[in-house]
Amino acid sequence: MEAGALDRRVQLLRATVTQDDANEDVYTWPLLAEVSASRQDVSDGERVRAQQVGASLTTRFQIRWSPEVDSLSPVDRLRCEGRTYDITGVKAIGRRDALEITANARPEPVVT
Repeated sequence: MEAGALDRRVQLLRATVTQDDANEDVYTWPLLAEVSASRQDVSDGERVRAQQVGASLTTRFQIRWSPEVDSLSPVDRLRCEGRTYDITGVKAIGRRDALEITANARPEPVVT
């Protein structure tokens, strides 16, 4: 993987579960690592469900492998350029060379 292709900085967020006073699960996503990545949008679209329009964006990121990102999984999240993505898949490229992360952009809140 060429260094010039890694033209984005992404934050990898680790899913962490704690419990509140009512014993309900509370999810937080603290920073796991900030790394360089390449980004390629692979699909986008709109869907209409229950009279609401929703947009979707699937993106593929590639990052260098390191021990701190080796445990990355679909329960974690990724943040790139102010947008948060739900990770849907993590695939090894080569033997400890790189990781390919497939992720869907989270819906952005509507400001009125």
